Amino acid sequence: HHPIPPCPPGHILIRNHYAGLNFIDTYHRSGLYPREPPFLLGQEGGGIIASLPENDDTIAQLGWKTGDRVVYGSFGSYAEFTPVPIDKVIPVPPDMDMKTAVACITQGLTAHYLSSSVGNGIAHRGDWVLVYAVGGGTGQWTAQMCKLRGFRVIGTTSRCKAGEVANVCDELIVLENEPSKSYGDYTSVDIASRVKEITDGRGCKLIIDGVGKATYEISLNCLARRGLFVSFGNASGAVPPFPVLRLLPQSAYVTRPKLNDYVSTREELMQRAEEVFGWVIDGKLKIRIDRVFALEDVKDGHEYLENGGGNGKILFKID
Repeated sequence: HHPIPPCPPGHILIRNHYAGLNFIDTYHRSGLYPREPPFLLGQEGGGIIASLPENDDTIAQLGWKTGDRVVYGSFGSYAEFTPVPIDKVIPVPPDMDMKTAVACITQGLTAHYLSSSVGNGIAHRGDWVLVYAVGGGTGQWTAQMCKLRGFRVIGTTSRCKAGEVANVCDELIVLENEPSKSYGDYTSVDIASRVKEITDGRGCKLIIDGVGKATYEISLNCLARRGLFVSFGNASGAVPPFPVLRLLPQSAYVTRPKLNDYVSTREELMQRAEEVFGWVIDGKLKIRIDRVFALEDVKDGHEYLENGGGNGKILFKID
């Protein structure tokens, strides 16, 4: 048995019940996104408040108390206890279970900013958007939120996951499976031609691409005039440098965003979280918990995700 760690100033100590698994965890582990070792993996979790800092005015204003159910997005969630900055802690709604609440954090908040903020002013209701990998966690969230925003959604998925997401998109492009990969075979279908066919030759105003190296050329070829290519992930590897002149044919835009810049204030974090929670509670968003691993089986969880097993949210249970 180890002692309960102290609660640092400006933090709340969380007794974790679940931690979420995300592709970014594999990037930190592999060194694609370097971090200074030693470090704890995981950047989302949920549980109960174990302890609070003394004489903290923010705690008094927010009304936190020990035992409250909370979730958060902060480093170090693969642990029994995690000290989390006060402004990163989010209360769990009374009518939501902890597994669902944790699933809403990284993937749900990412999908929220991708569907509502990144393309704001570029894509409008009725426009076509392309969302890759709708059979996976973030893709499922993003496609559903894009439809809630009034966009028409084209999704891609591998054949083995197609049956689970048939109703997520307006149009679904099914790829052949790519063995031992988290994404489909993007050479098996001429996606650019299918997109042009679906959109009557116009292309997509917004392309949301978390696959990366295997798809960026396709994305550039699917853009509508003055469309936006959003590259937010690296499931197949990082996007290599390409000439800015590639954007010239459609006067297109490109961005490489990250979640932290879209929840940079407490107010923005809570606005996004509350809207996502509300959609889930109202049944407007369908959440799939794919697998729950024990924390000691982290290796199995990472291999499952990287080998293409993820068909929804993957969690670690912390006893």
